[in-house]
Amino acid sequence: QVQLVESGGGLVQAGGSLRLSCTASGRTFSTCNMGWFRRAPGKERELVAAITRGGGMTYYPDSVKGRFTISRDNAKNTVYLQMNSLKPEDTAIYYCAARRLDGLLGSYDYWGQGTQVTVSS
Repeated sequence: QVQLVESGGGLVQAGGSLRLSCTASGRTFSTCNMGWFRRAPGKERELVAAITRGGGMTYYPDSVKGRFTISRDNAKNTVYLQMNSLKPEDTAIYYCAARRLDGLLGSYDYWGQGTQVTVSS
């Protein structure tokens, strides 16, 4: 079992930056691929960044590529999402998730409670 707790959300003006953190409990963090998802009002949940167990490979959709960066520190059981050049359309609840299987796409097994990010225009 992995428990995930996100932090770092808040209100920021367009063009600004935020860094989200997600800290995991348990000893299995380093065995999981990690992802950040978001769900905006009226929209489906979207994977916005993912990283492999050792951090050697990442994934970003075109909507955030070049603006968001995912990283992890396995010694601290923490994964980060650095978000730059934020836009109002980035407003959403952001969730951290862990995946036990290989690969970065597909289903994720453990989820955090989410943190709100609001970007004002």
